[in-house]
Amino acid sequence: MKVLKRFRESLIAKMILSGGVTLTLCILLWAGFNVYYFKNNVVSNVMSDIEMVSDTIMLALHYAMMLDDEEDIKENINNIAKQEEIENIRVYNKKGRIVFSNIPGEIGTVIGQGAPACRACHQYEPPPPALPLPKRTRMIESGNSQLMAIMTPIANSEGCSPGPCHVHSKDEQVLGLLDVTVNMDAKNSMIRMFERANMGIAAMVFTATFLALFAFTYRFIFRPIKRLITATRGISGDSDYTDIDIEQVDEIGTLGQALNMMGKRVADKHRELLEQREEYRNLFDNVPCLVSVVDAEYRILRHNLAYEWHFGSPGNKRCWQVNKGRLEKCKACPVDRTLRDGQSHMSEESGMSKDGHPIHWIVYTSPVKNKRGEVVAAMEMMVDITHRRELESKLAASEHRYHAIFDSIPNAVFVLNRKTLEILNSNESSQEMYGWSQLELRGRSFMTFFREDEARDWEEAVRTQAEIELCTHVDKSDRPFFVFLSISPARFEGNDTLIVTCTDVTRKVEVEQQLIQASKMTTLGEMSTGVAHELNQPLTILQAISNLLSHRAENGAEVSPEIMRELAEGISTHVDRAAKIIEHMREFGRKADLRTMPVQVNEVLERGFEFFSQQLQVHNIRVVWELEEDLPLIMADSNRLEQVVINLLLNARDAIADRWKDDKNADKRILLRSFSTPERIVFRICDTGAGIPPAIRERLFEPFFTTKNVGKGTGLGLSISYGIVTDYGGKIRADAWEEGGACFEIAFPRAECGL
Repeated sequence: MKVLKRFRESLIAKMILSGGVTLTLCILLWAGFNVYYFKNNVVSNVMSDIEMVSDTIMLALHYAMMLDDEEDIKENINNIAKQEEIENIRVYNKKGRIVFSNIPGEIGTVIGQGAPACRACHQYEPPPPALPLPKRTRMIESGNSQLMAIMTPIANSEGCSPGPCHVHSKDEQVLGLLDVTVNMDAKNSMIRMFERANMGIAAMVFTATFLALFAFTYRFIFRPIKRLITATRGISGDSDYTDIDIEQVDEIGTLGQALNMMGKRVADKHRELLEQREEYRNLFDNVPCLVSVVDAEYRILRHNLAYEWHFGSPGNKRCWQVNKGRLEKCKACPVDRTLRDGQSHMSEESGMSKDGHPIHWIVYTSPVKNKRGEVVAAMEMMVDITHRRELESKLAASEHRYHAIFDSIPNAVFVLNRKTLEILNSNESSQEMYGWSQLELRGRSFMTFFREDEARDWEEAVRTQAEIELCTHVDKSDRPFFVFLSISPARFEGNDTLIVTCTDVTRKVEVEQQLIQASKMTTLGEMSTGVAHELNQPLTILQAISNLLSHRAENGAEVSPEIMRELAEGISTHVDRAAKIIEHMREFGRKADLRTMPVQVNEVLERGFEFFSQQLQVHNIRVVWELEEDLPLIMADSNRLEQVVINLLLNARDAIADRWKDDKNADKRILLRSFSTPERIVFRICDTGAGIPPAIRERLFEPFFTTKNVGKGTGLGLSISYGIVTDYGGKIRADAWEEGGACFEIAFPRAECGL
């Protein structure tokens, strides 16, 4: 069976078999035709020869028969029958009797019409006078010999009838038959020899042709095809393709070249496919998500390394057994929905890892279809979100802590939209401080907490500054109170926001105001001598004008209109001056309402100096002005800033007086200078006094710290000035002046928003 199978599967065997069978049939046909043709030719020649012998005998016997010489006839028959191959010569009369024969015992024997010699003619009715040679020829088997006999009719001739000596009538056509029998052994032997020769030649031709055909087929067909088969099998292997060495300039050679080209291309594509398959396999195994393929019975067919690392080897288990440790299918199963409707689905699932720890994942399913488009499996792609879930739990706990801390902060805290300053969130303290509930505050503009006429001034500061030292807010009942704002940018729910912490500093400001007011009263007391001198001058002039008018009235002297106009103008001027001094003192002495608004620093310096100028003149102190024109504005309270200027001028006056009390020609000078930077507005008050020792500069702004003698200072002037400056986001510092003495520098941030 194996041999038969190999034979059926072998092309060369089929070719050789078909070629051999065809060749055998052709040679057999060729040999058979040769033998048949030769045999027929020999038989035909023998028939012709016998016919010729029969004609010769007829000619030889014609004369004797005409003479009715039986002995001569017998002699001729016997002589002719002596030839080697002639077996028998017989002459039959019309009755079927043998009248002459080379075998004497046969003479007189009568044969019937059914005998083989007579049947050729007597099978027809009436018997034909003549038959063709093949019809008159018969083959006779005699022992081991084969004989050929030919019957030749003896026709009635002109010499045989009529006549006085002959008994045959003229109407008779056949007088008798001449039967010549020839031995065919020699001819048959020659035919057999020819047959054997033909068979030998046919066998030689078959063998030679078969061997040539086999050699040709093997050399030019089978061996190249075998190489082609080996090469094509090698294409599908992992090894590189090796060229087929076929040195034939024919179709096989062309096929080999084409196969070489195809093999190289296929090998390149195969290598690319292998690389891609390896790449996809690596991607499948190394993809960070968990991937598995589940068949229609929910058994896991394939999985990647991440899946096995999480759940272990699934074996032949179903997906719900491996993923969740369940004993029955999940009620809401995305794999089941994908297998039923052929669509992709997504869900969030939870289960247990192979180590017994809870894990969470998001699963995406997609259908796997066969060639007919039928859904045969589903692919699960699972993203492990366990860490995210843990973070969410921690975040939820953190948010709970955040809200607890956020709501427990004693100060009001607001989360504002940085662009619109709309309140996004607030803590519970904001409700207590402002009177609105948290729900009412949400969506409200933060700028509504400011006084209506101040809101626009503070809007840009809220957006850009980190701190607002002091500003006024109003609550739901329109009660004003003072707050300190701490502002920091942040991201909240995907928006740019500001975290604003509002600290109620009303009590602190009220205490400071009390101290400031006390300091003002002290300052007014210290300035009383200078103020009295200031008021005394216009009063003296008014008294002189009054005396002049009284004297003229007593003497009855008239006053010209020009003099009266000059006196009236003088009275008006000095009355205005006195009223201005009194109004300035009254304004300085009143309690400020702490309204923050745009302030021009140069004007504050001029007002403070104007209020204090007479004091400086009394002490022969010269004031030098270096003010920058068109100085930008700041956000502050002008009355409180004037208090700072007066405090610094008082300190400068005392420092100069202490240093130069015994030297009337000393350089008693105060410098008032203002300038601006891109971010700040700065003014300096410098003096040529004794200066500030470095050891006490750090303590200058401490409350109740003073370097003056007992009874000459309270130690609150610089402390109050420091508080006022910092309330408006400013800074104050003291340095040594390069020209001697001390220099105080105060810097405020610029007021923005197009004031």
